Amino acid sequence: MIDSYIATAEPVGSKAIAETSGLGLSSATIRNEMADLEAIGLLEQPHTSAGRIPTPLGYRIYVNELMQRQKLSLRETDEINEGLNHKIVQLDKLLSDVGKLTSQLTNYPAYALATAAAQVTISRFDIIYVDANTFIVVVMLSNNSVKNKLMKTPIPAEPGFLAKLTMVFNAQFTGIPDEEITPQLIRSTERSLGDSAGFVAAVAGFAMKILGDVKSSVAYVAGASNLLTQPEFHDVDKAHRVLSYIADDEDLMKLPKPDDTSDIRITIGPENVAEELKDSSVIVAKYNAGGNMQGLIGVVGPTRMDYSKVAARLSYLAKKLSGMLSGEGSSPEIDSKALLGDLFHDDDEEMKE
Repeated sequence: MIDSYIATAEPVGSKAIAETSGLGLSSATIRNEMADLEAIGLLEQPHTSAGRIPTPLGYRIYVNELMQRQKLSLRETDEINEGLNHKIVQLDKLLSDVGKLTSQLTNYPAYALATAAAQVTISRFDIIYVDANTFIVVVMLSNNSVKNKLMKTPIPAEPGFLAKLTMVFNAQFTGIPDEEITPQLIRSTERSLGDSAGFVAAVAGFAMKILGDVKSSVAYVAGASNLLTQPEFHDVDKAHRVLSYIADDEDLMKLPKPDDTSDIRITIGPENVAEELKDSSVIVAKYNAGGNMQGLIGVVGPTRMDYSKVAARLSYLAKKLSGMLSGEGSSPEIDSKALLGDLFHDDDEEMKE
């Protein structure tokens, strides 16, 4: 029944189930069973004499207990692989391209974002003398990445002073988040070193910028207009509430994320905290974006979503992205058959599609 409603967006009646289910039951028997399911809150009747549709609780039981794990065909994996290989050209375009690709594959509004998987701090400073008016600041982060900057100053700096500066920064500015690099800390460090030329402020400013950059999140939304093609969102006001919510980066960051036990999460209707999403479902998958960054790709759509198909496509996309960005997928050519694994069909006839 749920599959029929997902496909048609029309309430499903007992007669239709009797004719197509192959259960060998009369429509009267099925009608009684549907009435029982309605009584316990798994089905509802949108209006008198109509068939039934699943409730959010019904969808939750379907997703947890009944939904078959869909396996992608070779043609579908090739479509995803081709999109990844040809559309993701530069790293700074990755999130935008992934969002567009996800929306094209699912026909729902899609979002892609990346954020620091854990708090990053500075583990070491090296300040290197070049000449009287030039030095290099080298910073090693707790995620093992290294940043550096060439700094020029109108006031000469002696090698001995830069050595002291390095020692003090390693003692007071390592292992702390950027919000703890306060004006008070900078001023006290300047006093301890007798620095009136701004060396401490310059190095501290560089440290704050690095820490701010690595913890910042970047988000993109694609295919927002796809929501308007869904019958449930022909009501413009209803669609506007959802689209306005996902268009706000701060709200987007609040959308549910997979926990440590799973790489994908499905949130159905009222399970969403935001009032704007009470009639929508969110499916999101996580991937390793490299450099201590975690990526998320997700879709927002009606509760009448093909959960199995969307979850399968997001899982595959996330798996591919993790390999590409973490260095596991070193070859630009993708062997689709080798990557099918337990998620996809290994039937020989399907492989010939």
